[in-house]
Amino acid sequence: MPVHEITDPDDERIGDYRALTDVELRTRWEPPHGLFIAEGELVLRRALRAGYPARSYLVDAKRADQLADLDTGDTPVYAATQQVLEKATGFHVHRGVLASFHRKPLPTAAEVLADARRVVILEDVNNHTNLGAIFRAVAALGVDAVLLSPTCADPLYRRSVRVSMGEVFAIPYAKLEPWPDAFAQVRAAGFTVLAMTPAPDAVPIQRLTADQRARAALLMGAEGAGLTRAAMDASDVRVVIPMRRGVDSLNVAAATAVACWELGRDDPL
Repeated sequence: MPVHEITDPDDERIGDYRALTDVELRTRWEPPHGLFIAEGELVLRRALRAGYPARSYLVDAKRADQLADLDTGDTPVYAATQQVLEKATGFHVHRGVLASFHRKPLPTAAEVLADARRVVILEDVNNHTNLGAIFRAVAALGVDAVLLSPTCADPLYRRSVRVSMGEVFAIPYAKLEPWPDAFAQVRAAGFTVLAMTPAPDAVPIQRLTADQRARAALLMGAEGAGLTRAAMDASDVRVVIPMRRGVDSLNVAAATAVACWELGRDDPL
C-alpha cells in the first residue's frame, strides 16, 4: 500500500478534510460534491463493506499500518503527523484514521417502504449527535428504515456517522416529501403513523393494538420542540412513553430507542 506523506496542512490533496469542525462549511461542501467523511477505522471499514467508494484516506503517520490489509487500489493514502492533521482538520484526530467517500444515490421513500416492516420517521431532527444515536438504535432494535423530513440533518455528516458507529451505512433512509402530505404515501404502503408525544390524551405505547404495532411508522420530533401541529394532525395515533417522577419526556434518541424496543419486543431474535 503506497503512502504519500503530507507535510503541509494546506496541501490541496487533502482538501476534502479541511475544517471538519465547521458545520456550516461542511454542510455546504459535502452533499453538493457527493462526499462524506468517515472517522475511525471501524467506521471506515463499515463504509467499505456497505459499498461506498473511497476517494482518499488520511492517517496519522504512526498508524498507517492499520490499513495495510486493505486493497486500496488506485485510492490514494495520505499520512501526516498529528500536528499537520490537527491544523488541516481543525481538531485532534485521536482515532488516527479518516477517509473521504463518494455518496451513493438515495433511494426514494417508496423504495424504502416497499422493503420495510417497521420504520422511523424524523421531523426537524437537526442535531447530528441525536441523529447518529437514532440510527444506531434503529439498527440494533429491529427497525428497517428511516424517513427524514426535508429539514433533518445529514445522516452522513461526520459526527452522525461517528456516533452511529457506522450504522448509518446499514439502514436505508430517504427523504419524505412533501411534508407532511407524504404521510399518505406511508399509510398507503400499509403503515400506521404513530406520533410520539407527551400529550395527556396519547395512548401509552405498551397499550397499542396488535394491528397498530404490526406495521408501525414511528414519528419522532426534534429535541425540545417536539412534533409540529401539522405532523401531529397528519398522523394516525398519538403515542406516549409513560414517565415517572415528574419527568415529562426523554431525549429524542433515548425515546426512539425505548419505543423501538417496545414495538419489537416480541420479534424473534
